Amino acid sequence: MNTAIIVGSGPNGLAAALTLAEAGLEVTVLEAKSVIGGGTRTSELTLPGLLHDDCSAVHPMTVASPFIQAHDLAPHGLTWLLPEVDMAHPLDGGRAATLRHSLDETSALLGADGPAWRAQFSPLVERFDDLVQDLFRPMLHVPRHPVSLARFGLPALLPATVLARRWKSEEARALFGGIAAHAYFPLSMPSTSAVGLMITAAGHRYGWPVAKGGSRAISDAMAARLSELGAKIETGITVRSLDDLPRSDLVMLDTSPRAAADIAGARLPTRVRRAYQRYRHGPAAFKLDIALDGHIPWTNPTCRRAGTVHVGGTFEEIVAAEKAVAHGIMPERPFVLVGQQYLADPSRSSGGKNPIWAYAHVPHGYSGDATAAIVDHIERFAPGFRDRILATHVRSATAMATYNPNYVGGDILTGRNDPLQVVMRPRLALDPYRTGIPGVYLCSAATPPGTGVHGMCGYNAATSALHNLHRDRAARR
Repeated sequence: MNTAIIVGSGPNGLAAALTLAEAGLEVTVLEAKSVIGGGTRTSELTLPGLLHDDCSAVHPMTVASPFIQAHDLAPHGLTWLLPEVDMAHPLDGGRAATLRHSLDETSALLGADGPAWRAQFSPLVERFDDLVQDLFRPMLHVPRHPVSLARFGLPALLPATVLARRWKSEEARALFGGIAAHAYFPLSMPSTSAVGLMITAAGHRYGWPVAKGGSRAISDAMAARLSELGAKIETGITVRSLDDLPRSDLVMLDTSPRAAADIAGARLPTRVRRAYQRYRHGPAAFKLDIALDGHIPWTNPTCRRAGTVHVGGTFEEIVAAEKAVAHGIMPERPFVLVGQQYLADPSRSSGGKNPIWAYAHVPHGYSGDATAAIVDHIERFAPGFRDRILATHVRSATAMATYNPNYVGGDILTGRNDPLQVVMRPRLALDPYRTGIPGVYLCSAATPPGTGVHGMCGYNAATSALHNLHRDRAARR
């Protein structure tokens, strides 16, 4: 029987493991931490009984993933829950923009900007599943749905500051800008519309769901399926070199490119080593988990029903904050994402106390404390918020890299989203998953299609490994 070792148990490592195990390989997953999951862990970070997602929290791209859709994980405990309102974006004066699952409802709420919102997103929503089949693959491929890809690609290449001109109201522009800011890149740069278009379309197609019991339910369900297939998962094992591993036919590295270069050592071809060492990381996340007495007292009532709240102010404020962060400057009012997952999943709360998940965009490697900036920015739209805080847990940008070594400098996207790197991550190659060492593959979010709990990086890498399995075995003899 052919064997495979997966280094790292993030969602992509587990996806690679599942793909190989289902193909009949004997699979072993090695995880350095005591708990599997990478970015899909959930912990009692503040008070007993309150469940906080350690990193990933809301999953429109997960439910849209062809890999996830191909695996029925419900029997293994994975249940998706939707909030009443997917996302809200508060503005001064008690106003807020609202993203609903329904494109019709969202367009209606945007008033005069509704027709333009519908015109932009309706074609993407209608052909979203076709679009995913092309965008969740390496960039260098023959499109399966060229018309849908072109319809997405032309506006996606625009800076978000340009595409946002389609809408005139502060509400519509802020709504799009907050979603586009998930790119962690200056919104005046080319291609920054892509993330905003894709996540918005995913929301209108599938909603912005959370996993019942926390994001750990995703990794737990995948692990349960692996166990069913006879695969093994071993925790507390740090792999520093390929020499640490027993002989196997395949090795899948769910690591950053730099870590892969360190593990592979002198076996890595020089050109690949240089590419991995040049790989660029982007701005960071500063995470603040809060135990709250009751609910956040948002001035706008819609925000009180939203699973996700984008705290960034106007479109212009978001643009300024993201530009500052990209240039290494900590803004006074950073863009803040707030998760109220307990609204869809009350099992995360306890005794009238609720877990609040929040993080701010901060500069790469930021060593300061953004706690006050996060609290102040939420307080701007929810007066009295700080008085309800019972306990907090801080994970700084530098601590993010300790929590997960793939988050270099606190970069939870596992790579800077500049246009060139998006196209050629982690290096320019027809098969970006191959390391140049026979049988050794990179399968982390540093590979196409990039960040997100969708498992497609791991699935694509494992598919490549299976395709090349016999050739790799011959080359290693």
